[in-house]
Amino acid sequence: MRKTLQTTTAVVLLISLALMGCSQRPSGGAASTPDNSKPAAAKPEASTAAPAAPAAAPSGDKIRLTIYSTMSETANQDVLKGIGNDFMKENPNIQLDFQFPGSEYENILKVKMAANDLPDVWDTHGWAIIRYGKFLADLKDQPWASNQTDTVKNVVTDKDGKVHALVMSEAKDGISFNADLLQKYGIEVPKTYNELMAAAEKIKTQSNGEVAPFFMSGIDNGMLGGYLDIYASPFYIAPKENFAQSLLDGKFDWNKWTPLAQNLLDMQKKGYINSDVLTAKRSDLPQRFAQGKVAFVMGAPSFADDVHKISPNIKIGLMAVPSIVDGDEPSFSGGERYTMGAWKDGKHLAESKKLITFFAKPENMEKIANVTKLPPGLKGVNSKHEFSDYYNKYVNNRVFPYFDRVYLPNGMWDVMCKTGAALLAGTVTPAQFSEKMKQEYERLRNK
Repeated sequence: MRKTLQTTTAVVLLISLALMGCSQRPSGGAASTPDNSKPAAAKPEASTAAPAAPAAAPSGDKIRLTIYSTMSETANQDVLKGIGNDFMKENPNIQLDFQFPGSEYENILKVKMAANDLPDVWDTHGWAIIRYGKFLADLKDQPWASNQTDTVKNVVTDKDGKVHALVMSEAKDGISFNADLLQKYGIEVPKTYNELMAAAEKIKTQSNGEVAPFFMSGIDNGMLGGYLDIYASPFYIAPKENFAQSLLDGKFDWNKWTPLAQNLLDMQKKGYINSDVLTAKRSDLPQRFAQGKVAFVMGAPSFADDVHKISPNIKIGLMAVPSIVDGDEPSFSGGERYTMGAWKDGKHLAESKKLITFFAKPENMEKIANVTKLPPGLKGVNSKHEFSDYYNKYVNNRVFPYFDRVYLPNGMWDVMCKTGAALLAGTVTPAQFSEKMKQEYERLRNK
C-alpha cells in the first residue's frame, strides 16, 4: 500500500513538472528563422517568428505585442520591422514580435480563430470582414479612419460602419507588361480583350515564337487561378448587366463559366502561353521577362525587383484589365493587400491601436508604399516608385474586389487553381470545368 502511494506521488510530481515546462513555452512558437527557410511540417508555427529588433533581456515591465504579417519579400519585412523599431524607441515599455508564417499563414490563423487565441495585431489579407470580422476591434474612431481611399474604404468597412483594419498597401491587380516589347512591336496598350489577343498574336508571329505573349505556371497553379479570378470580374461583375446578385444568391448558371475556361484553353492552343506551362515554375518568370521572352503577366508587377537584378534598364508597365463585354471599360481586381487589424479581446488592445495609428502616419505609409510598389490605403500619402505614374494614370478606373473573396465560398480558390491546371493538361474540358465549379460551389456553400 505504501509503495503504491509512493509510486502515485512520483507520477503526479512528474506530470506537474511536465505541465510547468509546457506552460513556459513562448506563445506562437517564437524561434526565428531566415526568410528562405521552410516551417516544420508538424509544428508550422515553430519557425515563423521574425523579431522586430535584436533580442532583449526579459523584462516584466514591458508589454509584448505579437504581429502577424503575410509579407514574404525580405525587403518588405525589413521596412515593416524598421517602422516597428521606431515605434519601440518612442514606446520603450512595448516590445514588438513580428512573425511571418509564409505559406502556413492561413492555416495558423484558422487554428488561432478556433481557439480564440489570436495575435494582438494581424494582416487580414483580403478577409477583414468575411473571415476575421467577429475577432477584430472597431477602428472607426482612430484618427486615420476618415482618410481611407475611396477604393478601399468599403472593403474593410461593414454596413454598420465598423472599420476592421488599416490598409497599408492596396491591391490593384491588372496586367503587367514588358513596355520595351510593346514598343518594339508597335502595340498600343490594349483596352479590350480582343485587342489583347490581337497583341498576343502579333508578338507570337513577329517574334517567330521566341516570345511567349503570356507567362503562366501549372506547377505554381495560383497563376492559372489568378487569370481566372481576375477575368471573372470583367466577365460576370463589371458589365452593366451582370451576375453579381445571382452569384450571391446561389442561383448562378455555372454553364456560363464555360466561355471563361474556353478562353484560357484557346490561349494555350494558339501559342499565347509559354509552351512549358505545365512544368514551368513561377520562379522562372524574372529570368525570362528580363531576357525579353515574356510580354504579359497577369496581376501586379511584384516580380519587378527580381527582373531588374538581371536587367536593370528594362521597363515594366502596368495596365488595367481589358474589358471583355462590349461597351464595358477596363478595370482592376483588388482590395486589401497588406493590412493591420487588432484583436478585440487582446489583453493590450489600447497598445495595439496605438501601434496601428503609428503605422498610419504618412511618412510610414510612404515607406511601405515605396517598398511594396503598391498604392497606399490612405489619402495624402506622397509615395513615389516606378509604378506610381501607372496607378495615377488609372486612378479613375474601377477596382472590383477579388472575385473569389466576394462571390465564392471559402475553398473555391483551390478548385479554380487545380482545375485550371487540369484544363491545360487536357484532362478536363471547359464544360467539365463548369460542372466542377458548380459541384464545389454548392458543396462548400452549404458546408
